[in-house]
Amino acid sequence: MASSWFPQWRKQSATAQGVVAPDATLPLGQTMIMGLQHAVAMFGATVLMPLLMGLDPNLSILMSGIGTLLFFLITGGRVPSYLGSSASFVGVVIAVTGFNGQGLNPHLDVALGGIIACGLVYAFIGLVVLKAGTRWIEKLMPPAVTGAVVMAIGLNLAPIAVRGVSGSMFDSWIAVMTVVCIGLVAVFTRGMVQRLLLLVGLIAAWAIYALLTNGLGLGKPVDFSLIAHAPWFGLPPTTTPVFNSHAMIMIAPVAIILVAENLGHIKAVAGMTGNNLDPYMGRAFIGDGLATMLSGSVGGSGVTTYAENIGVMAVTKVYSTLVFVAAAAIAIILGFSPKFGALIHTIPGPVIGGASIVVFGLIAVAGARILVQNHVDLGQNNNLIMVAVTLVLGAGDFALRVGGFTIGGIGTATFGAIILNAILRHRRTDAMRDIARQDS
Repeated sequence: MASSWFPQWRKQSATAQGVVAPDATLPLGQTMIMGLQHAVAMFGATVLMPLLMGLDPNLSILMSGIGTLLFFLITGGRVPSYLGSSASFVGVVIAVTGFNGQGLNPHLDVALGGIIACGLVYAFIGLVVLKAGTRWIEKLMPPAVTGAVVMAIGLNLAPIAVRGVSGSMFDSWIAVMTVVCIGLVAVFTRGMVQRLLLLVGLIAAWAIYALLTNGLGLGKPVDFSLIAHAPWFGLPPTTTPVFNSHAMIMIAPVAIILVAENLGHIKAVAGMTGNNLDPYMGRAFIGDGLATMLSGSVGGSGVTTYAENIGVMAVTKVYSTLVFVAAAAIAIILGFSPKFGALIHTIPGPVIGGASIVVFGLIAVAGARILVQNHVDLGQNNNLIMVAVTLVLGAGDFALRVGGFTIGGIGTATFGAIILNAILRHRRTDAMRDIARQDS
């Protein structure tokens, strides 16, 4: 671990070729623009997950920014990550509160106590990792496992994007157009524009959609009146948590999924940057856990590192952690602006869905990259079976119910990969020992 808490920042330009490392600092203008792209990348899920649970989306945006700053401070600015609303809480929050999916959740206070308990367990696991190291995690989740899990996360998210653009044939073609716009920006532009391919492609697709609908009347037009009627600034409503033992017992185990998810994300970033981030794993868990507790204490969702932002880093090759400070600052400002919430609601669903197809695909590819870079041999049956099963569990969203706790596709894929690897690796080790004895 480095002797100083924060790295010695070195200046670099995003227009330069190659990777912008986590300890690099871009010019202020480029940092803010890259931060805006990360804010855009996290926004869809960070708003969608609270809506599914009956939380206030503006508050969730605000707390995601504050949580990301807390994460930055605790990790010493060495782990490039954004903390957004976690999908792992949706099922258990709905189960605890009986939420019907419409409006604000009337029993949100009970769920908040469970979210805080989950964050406490998560932070405690981080303390254990901080004291005991990460070797036990490395044994549980070697590159073969982490690569398979990251791929499974991307594939698990894929149906969400596809369902979002399958309402009509017009929506599907708009999604295709969005993918093409992003692809054209990625291939035919250079420098800063290419770095911002997701943001530029999204804006271009949005403009084309408005032309086709508002101008030519081919589909549902964009309703800009929402923006005009919304105030510029406003404090989002907060909720005081209630600590109910049943809710806490049901929601707290989500910490295990968050650990596996965060571990896979950090491993993916480490593989892309070439930096060893294991010494900061404990700090990352603690930071994420404390951010979850802070968010839950005022009425926000539990948070986690975001695969969407990993996809942005994968395509832009900008890993500067200061970019996430900029993204957090933007999120905090926007969290206090109902007008911004109205603006986001004007972005057509098919456009967001098309961008999601690209980003979720990049996540899956990032997992494959881990396998390739670490020379994982899929010719060995233990690796082959483990990876194959993990991908199907994740892509098929295979769920298991244990007592009152339901483990979704990402969870079953993660735990399945860990368990299969432990069993099959142990068996392979025994077989290798038998061969060695025979040879001697």
